[in-house]
Amino acid sequence: MSKTPRRWAIDLRPLATPSYRRMWIGTAFSNYGYQFTAVAVPVEMFALTKDSFWVGLLGIAALVPLLIFGLWGGALADAMDRRRLLIIGSVVMWLGTLGFLVQSLAQWDNPWLLLVFTAVQSCAFAVTNPTRSAIIPRLVPGNLVPAANTLSFTTGEAAVVLGPLTVGVILATWDLHTALPIAYACDALLFTIGLWSTLRLPPIPPVGQATTAGLRSVVEGFRYLAGAPVLLLSFAIDIIAMTIAMPRALFPEIADERFGGGAAVGFLFSAIAIGSVLGGLTSGWIGRVRRQGLALVAAVVAWGALVGLAGFAHSLWLMVVVLALAGAADLVSAVFRHSILLVYAPDQMRGRLQGVMTVVVAGGPRLGDLRAGGTAALWGVGAAFSGGGFAAAGLAIALALVFPALTRYRSPDPEPDPRPAPAPEPISSGP
Repeated sequence: MSKTPRRWAIDLRPLATPSYRRMWIGTAFSNYGYQFTAVAVPVEMFALTKDSFWVGLLGIAALVPLLIFGLWGGALADAMDRRRLLIIGSVVMWLGTLGFLVQSLAQWDNPWLLLVFTAVQSCAFAVTNPTRSAIIPRLVPGNLVPAANTLSFTTGEAAVVLGPLTVGVILATWDLHTALPIAYACDALLFTIGLWSTLRLPPIPPVGQATTAGLRSVVEGFRYLAGAPVLLLSFAIDIIAMTIAMPRALFPEIADERFGGGAAVGFLFSAIAIGSVLGGLTSGWIGRVRRQGLALVAAVVAWGALVGLAGFAHSLWLMVVVLALAGAADLVSAVFRHSILLVYAPDQMRGRLQGVMTVVVAGGPRLGDLRAGGTAALWGVGAAFSGGGFAAAGLAIALALVFPALTRYRSPDPEPDPRPAPAPEPISSGP
């Protein structure tokens, strides 16, 4: 039988490691739950204000805590047990979700409260995201890091598909005052599975010389980054992709004006993730690419161009299809970006560099929300959508031409043994 399907199918070998498998399952459920909130909040904000600029302000409310706690959270991940830190951040995230639930049940109808609880969740995310990413190379061997990243991203994007679609059904079934509390409650309930998986992780203490989680530690991370142009450029090209091309703050207005509202907003929020999931399921080739920097640039250019084309669509299904293709390109860029970082950086620096990555990867779309909302208020939603996509593609090409270090980067030679291997450090998985 031909081996071609296996060469293209997603690599499942990291799931042979029990600790990674449990974290992967728990994170998948918690990501699914979070998408209920991620869609409900901008929908509620637009319903309260009838203004995409206010929806864009949600991006600023999330960005400021990311800038502060993302860097500090990465330093904490290098200075203390990563399992303990992940538990603390997860509890704070859950409290933010409860805040959304309470205000919706009480019908306080205050847009400022939405900004406050968004900031609380952003603080928690800024700590948990770099911590969870820095854990992966401690659970699986180095040659399986790209496969583990692909699995994590694919299931995360699957949650982004299923969550908004489910919220779309909820919004289409109940009136808004009933649908919003249901969405927030689903997030709170599903989150408990993610917390269970975190509690089942083994202790993951720092490796090597002890560090402190202060300003000096953060500065050391930036000093290391300053001497790594490949990493700097990978961050820069992601900033371009997310701040200039990300269209999600426009989805509520697009759904309302072009497609009649209702379940359409769920399809739009799911579209990019649908493509990411399909890209992940056919990602077996990713681990064999050595020109990872060039592949990263090509994926970002494709992402921007496809977002630009999607902005011209006045058919819901056409927009969903084009955005799905953009999502597949985004999945490829995300896997290469994270794999370059996790393989390039030593374990003692992974938490801090993942903190910077969190600021870039999660902060970029938040800033992109403000960009999209602001340009839509000035020039209209169509110009904000398509113009941002094409501008991002052009800037990515320009960056690669002016600074060719990224396109010249090649991944290290793969390890010869393709069989599932134990974790590089003997960490007990517990009972």
